[in-house]
Amino acid sequence: MWKLSGKSVYKGIAVGPVAVLKKNDQQVKRRKTEDAEAEIARIREAAAAAKEQLQRLYEKAVAEVGEANAMIFEAHQMILEDEDFLEAMYHMIRTEKVNAEYAAAAAGDHFAEMFAAMDNDYMKARAADMRDITNRLIRNLSGQGDGAFLAEQPSIIIADDLSPSETVQMDKSRILAFVTVHGSANSHTAILARLMNIPALVGVPVDLEKIENGMTVIVDGMQGEVIFEPSQAALQEAQKRIAQETERAALLQELKGKENRTRSGKTVNVYANIGGVGDVGYVLENDAGGIGLFRSEFLYLGRGDAPGEEEQFQAYMQVLRMMGEKKVIIRTLDIGADKKADYLELGEEENPALGYRAIRICLKQPEIFKTQLRALFRAAMYGNLSIMYPMIISVREMQQIAAIVRQVQEELEAEGIPYRVPEQGIMIETPAAVMISDELAELADFFSIGTNDLTQYTLAIDRQNARLDDFYDPHHPAVLQMIRMTVESAHRHGKWAGICGEVGADLELTEEFLKMGVDELSVSPAMVLELRRKIREIE
Repeated sequence: MWKLSGKSVYKGIAVGPVAVLKKNDQQVKRRKTEDAEAEIARIREAAAAAKEQLQRLYEKAVAEVGEANAMIFEAHQMILEDEDFLEAMYHMIRTEKVNAEYAAAAAGDHFAEMFAAMDNDYMKARAADMRDITNRLIRNLSGQGDGAFLAEQPSIIIADDLSPSETVQMDKSRILAFVTVHGSANSHTAILARLMNIPALVGVPVDLEKIENGMTVIVDGMQGEVIFEPSQAALQEAQKRIAQETERAALLQELKGKENRTRSGKTVNVYANIGGVGDVGYVLENDAGGIGLFRSEFLYLGRGDAPGEEEQFQAYMQVLRMMGEKKVIIRTLDIGADKKADYLELGEEENPALGYRAIRICLKQPEIFKTQLRALFRAAMYGNLSIMYPMIISVREMQQIAAIVRQVQEELEAEGIPYRVPEQGIMIETPAAVMISDELAELADFFSIGTNDLTQYTLAIDRQNARLDDFYDPHHPAVLQMIRMTVESAHRHGKWAGICGEVGADLELTEEFLKMGVDELSVSPAMVLELRRKIREIE
């Protein structure tokens, strides 16, 4: 028995035989050709065939994972029409007198390397898409066709990497789990795996030459481990956990499609908190009524510069399309405190939790804020979007935000860009915001209570300090009174109020929140059905 670790893409568990997917690397040879136009015609013919294949994949993906997630295959078709990509191949054929296969491989490598060299993880993941398209072109040029992989029995697929095309073409009834040596948690394949409820790990340092088809493995998405040739005890433990998860999931699945209604008839919206586009699958899988907190700051972290308008627009639009008519609440940039981005030049602070963060950065660096608002307002055309501003403590801040919103509207109108100003709310995270919540309710469309920060600021306890864990008490009467005051202020002005902090998933407080009149609880996707069960049990 031996183990390897990787990054979990979907936290399931599976036991079964291995099916190793070893790709036939396209050994493209450079050949000299005298008829450049004939080779260019071959490129065009192969591209046309590829577009037909991608259309079939799109239709299959729509049926299995929905239209929004099938859009990757439409994007692949668009790349096959991209003038830069096509011209790169045509130019090489005409100037270097090379064959079509070599030109396609060289152009594909160039564009894939360009994506892979980018700082942003999302854009890096597009390198795999580029290679997927290039390999499809080369297969068509060499007469190999689609190259679909079919497992003979339910198996755990282990591969160097998996393209979206390969994932969608597989017979899902025969796939128990995915394990790949390379790949990204932000790739389209990872998103598809999550939506298909297939346990998956990426970044597992396995030598494919040492893995034999048929050998038994355990894929543990909870621990991020792959166990090869497990002992009998490990197998029994895994089967026990699978049975427990199956039983628990079956009971919760019965709650899908049902209302979040107490026995006495009171209803509350149950939404989900997410950190990025890749988490939307969890939201849909767990039947959340919407997204109550999209942490947009994760688009800004782990990179050398701020994301541009177009990158943000594409991310927000993708989430909105995936969610359809369901509400999506996106929190504007909440960098600072424990979330650092060097390119924003935040500097060192003795007490960053009380420092230069969130809306304060946006108001001090309005160009960054305006870029995000432009992307959000454009994306609002594609779904049920609401936005909310974090760390608001004054009416003056709301007035400053309103002025910037007007500037963004004027710019978009002058440029003739379609947009919509969505519902705008604020996060209630400080005692100051609670105390003036009556005034703030006149300026905001809704309140979302961030109980993590509200608790630390009310109790004067740094929630990052492990030595204070015994003192940090989200059940403290003062914290609960703050929540009650906020909800009452919102309702006095005809506005709704929700909770998006961790305490929203605290089942011991669910009944208390309903008595306060809380309109919405936003929790991690995995807690949605648990919370629905609790709500439906309350008298």
